[in-house]
Amino acid sequence: MKVTLLRKISVATDICVFELASADGSPLPAFAAGAHIDVHVDGFVRQYSLCNRPSDKGVYRIGVLRDPVSRGGSVAMHALDAGTSLEISSPKNHFPLDEQATHTILLAGGIGITPLIAMAEQLREQGRPFELHYCTRDPQRAAFRERLAEAGLAERTHFYFDSEGADARIDLARVLRAPQDGKHAYVCGPAGFIDAVLAAAAGAGWPAQNVHREYFGAAQPGANADANGAFQVTLASCQRVIDVPAGMTIVEALRAGGVEVPVSCEQGVCGTCITRVLSGEPDHRDLYLTDEERAANDQLLPCCSRSRSPMLVLDL
Repeated sequence: MKVTLLRKISVATDICVFELASADGSPLPAFAAGAHIDVHVDGFVRQYSLCNRPSDKGVYRIGVLRDPVSRGGSVAMHALDAGTSLEISSPKNHFPLDEQATHTILLAGGIGITPLIAMAEQLREQGRPFELHYCTRDPQRAAFRERLAEAGLAERTHFYFDSEGADARIDLARVLRAPQDGKHAYVCGPAGFIDAVLAAAAGAGWPAQNVHREYFGAAQPGANADANGAFQVTLASCQRVIDVPAGMTIVEALRAGGVEVPVSCEQGVCGTCITRVLSGEPDHRDLYLTDEERAANDQLLPCCSRSRSPMLVLDL
């Protein structure tokens, strides 16, 4: 879709909110909390969570952290001015709220607040119980402070700032101490923060299906160089065999052979390229699949994952 950047608003140190509207005035598709859009900017395609109320009509708002050591997408976004035309996708949602939850715990690390503030506002509008825990390096890096001060959010929001010392940091064991079948937890932010939350939830006995996460960072390559070696994939539809050399992803090898797989982030985060595995053992490098989905070994993200077996047969 073609959209126009209406406003760029600074909401915290290095974080701006970008307000987008349809370029031709047509209605934008509805979305639910947790959804994101693909944004095409300066040759990049990046995924950004929608952070406005799902009930808002006519605009999308995304929050973007300017990260000078990123791959370039955030820097390009922060260079944009009002009036700029952009191309975006329709909203996609791999991080939806569970409508049957009796209580929801939202845990945000840094820019991970973007999908969770939309969740908090949706839960507030629905009159459902929730709590929001928001961790940042210092108060100046906490976005949406004014929105979170509104009635219905302020009394449910807890801030934690690293700059205020160890006593001011979140106690995950306490926050997650009482798992119940109807309780659900949602976490978004840097990989280290998410991993800490997942570990605390597992230690407290939370059911895996009640803990939901969305990463913003890319998957890290395997530390063992041998694990990055060559292998082959077979396309089940035609039995064609494609060599995947060391240092090349499955997607890149397929593309070199004239086979296109839909991709977006190419970091193992968004799930766009997910592909069924019919035979072989994947070496999962993504941040999208759950532990249970990885253990099933019947799908992988070919933009980043590799193979533990000499051959993978893919449903392509």
